[in-house]
Amino acid sequence: MFELLKTEGRARRGVFTCAHGTVQTPVFMNVGTQGAIKGALSARDLKEIGCQVELSNTYHLHLRPGDENVKALGGLHKFITWDGPILTDSGGFQVFSLAGLRKIKEEGVTFASHIDGHRIFMGPEESMRIQSNLGSDICMALDECIENPAPKDYVKQSVDRTYRWLVRCKAENARLNALPGTVNPHQMLWGINQGGTYADLRVEHMKQIAELDLPGYAIGGLAVGESTETMYEIIEAVEPHMPKDRPRYLMGVGTPSNIIEGVARGVDFFDCVMPARNARHARLFTWEGAINLKNAKYQLDSGPVDPQCDCPVCRRYSRAYLRHLFIAEEMLAMRLGVLHNLYFYNKLLERIRQALDEGRFEAFRREYSEKLSRRI
Repeated sequence: MFELLKTEGRARRGVFTCAHGTVQTPVFMNVGTQGAIKGALSARDLKEIGCQVELSNTYHLHLRPGDENVKALGGLHKFITWDGPILTDSGGFQVFSLAGLRKIKEEGVTFASHIDGHRIFMGPEESMRIQSNLGSDICMALDECIENPAPKDYVKQSVDRTYRWLVRCKAENARLNALPGTVNPHQMLWGINQGGTYADLRVEHMKQIAELDLPGYAIGGLAVGESTETMYEIIEAVEPHMPKDRPRYLMGVGTPSNIIEGVARGVDFFDCVMPARNARHARLFTWEGAINLKNAKYQLDSGPVDPQCDCPVCRRYSRAYLRHLFIAEEMLAMRLGVLHNLYFYNKLLERIRQALDEGRFEAFRREYSEKLSRRI
């Protein structure tokens, strides 16, 4: 399932295997929230830009087209025509972001649909059922994502409830996998570490969930209000207590520099909507830093977005043309921008893996961690 090939400091180089293929880690998962990348990218595009894992959203797919409809059509892999690994999140982040529209109880959460306001209940069993219907390779446990900062007493209560929910998720995932007609009977449940910005609660919770012997573990509830320095401190506190022989996933993070620093602190899996979202607003990543293509200085620039990039966009189109598309608000602007940024992220992780293979990750980190956070 997960083989740790080598380490350099805390940084890890590994291979993860699931029902739909093998993943080289560290890896960035490309976020297709509703079964598609925002910016008009298809499953074929994902193959071309080096995507290894596609990530979809339980909450959104439950609302439309409906997880039972996806199951009837053969599962998410067939529905979106992607034959590689898929991770589905639990829907917890989206549910808990609906602050005024939800009510939390021990049984689960009652909330209002952001589409039409109808009332929905989701507990651990419901989240597992939805994800089983989707047939993802990795399903995430239902948890509460707490905004930072939050009162410690509330965080403690929330973490304890999240643990009890995880126990229920594990039992339901095992039950569903054993049923005849299950879309993916090899679906793996990963647990999520919570605890806000309180290192002691984080460590206590990580020790608890590690005892459940799950196939993988995530650190959730970061990059939601705390400083970057605090985020790194929490990762450093939690990492020693994460099982060494299981993959580690830092949820919803982040910038190229965040990813390099996350790898340096022992993380294997990453995801973030930011590269696609930035691309849709003409903010593109290069190996010298980020650029805003709407700037007037690119109006007559016949060069590629990044001379060091060999993505399909940089091989064919100029900065001047892409700037024109963005200014004219052509749909093609978003598509080409997202293609470039996701290719950049997948290539970044490829170069990180190569640096780890060659024993020079620290040198790579010194060269690029600060450089890639610059705005040109």
